[in-house]
Amino acid sequence: MPGPRSSRRPFTGRRVVLGVTGGIAAYKAITVARELTLAGAEVDVVLSAGALEFVRPLSFEALTGRPAYSSLYPQGDPLLHIRLARDADLVIIAPATANFLARAAAGMADDLMTAALLATAAPVVLVPAMNDRMYAHPATQGNLARLAEYGYRVAGPAVGPLAWGEGEGPGRMLEPEQIVAHAGRALEGRGALAGRVVVVTAGPTREPIDPVRFIGNRSSGRMGYEIAAAAWRRGAQTILIAGPSHLPVPEGVELRRVETAEQMRAAVAEALPAADTLVMSAAVADFRPANAATDKIKKEAGGVPQIVLEPTADVLRATRDVRPAGCVVVGFALETADVVENGRRKLHGKGLDLLVVNDATEPGAGFEVETNRVVLLQPDLPDEALPLMSKAEVADRILDRVESILTAEPGA
Repeated sequence: MPGPRSSRRPFTGRRVVLGVTGGIAAYKAITVARELTLAGAEVDVVLSAGALEFVRPLSFEALTGRPAYSSLYPQGDPLLHIRLARDADLVIIAPATANFLARAAAGMADDLMTAALLATAAPVVLVPAMNDRMYAHPATQGNLARLAEYGYRVAGPAVGPLAWGEGEGPGRMLEPEQIVAHAGRALEGRGALAGRVVVVTAGPTREPIDPVRFIGNRSSGRMGYEIAAAAWRRGAQTILIAGPSHLPVPEGVELRRVETAEQMRAAVAEALPAADTLVMSAAVADFRPANAATDKIKKEAGGVPQIVLEPTADVLRATRDVRPAGCVVVGFALETADVVENGRRKLHGKGLDLLVVNDATEPGAGFEVETNRVVLLQPDLPDEALPLMSKAEVADRILDRVESILTAEPGA
């Protein structure tokens, strides 16, 4: 049976058909099935005859708690392909080999997987995996183009190591976590953020003291990264402007790296004109050394260096007079006292549509943890104090508010 679930949007209670074809990347599909199941989906695995040469049904059954299928006409269930197709909220084919792509493009239905594919009205995500020369062949590219005309989504391939002795190139299957991200985007459908541009800032800034030292803070950037991932999953074109962070870049998100507050200000100014939503979750330094040393400050020089500080630009306030019409602006405030009162002042003082405020002294919230406890503040609306939850869940609650603002009737 599957392990404990960490059900999350948009997978909870959704039916996913995971088709696995006969390529060496089939072993990754076992992890895909597990992660989808742990996210709350009910996963029906369909194995091609070729897939059975690489992986076995028992592996999938042990991780999903559901039978894995391979026969088009199993005894006692001759309409299995119709039932799978009808009940599915999403169909994923991972890996999708060159052979499978050719058969699907031709509309064949000679096994359970292709028959179910023809019968489903659910969104379809194809995850190609093959040798780079096979992928580059005009026949494969033509098949992919035709499948896109059918409305199927193509995720990948990645560029990286291929089978033993084949070197590197385009054709490697995406990693399981990337496939799950594409599955989430397909399940979300077209909500209020679909097709819009969302700009998110995240992480700390570093203000140099000398070439090897800096003034910074403990922000990991996780809150902003989760917001960027959730915005892309909801269909947005997402730009993440991030200070130094060791977190992996969310799938589909355009990352623009910065270090200093001034670089953050310039990057936001560049991205802002196209933004439908601006989410300022970065922990931007309030002060910087007025005169950074050009050489490393030596202890042997004697005495303790005196570092004179000057204020940095207020990046969020600097956007106020140049925000595009209709752009929804979300700010963050980390407080240690009078949390809501200070947050309300910032909400109005910086002309925000939404402010997310939290207490830096709250256990399990703030910097360097995966959870957060925040209060959501909007003009003329009651405050909403959220319970302690994962930053991924907080990100979705924030974006729910953003979508409601975007879709509100003027004057409502």
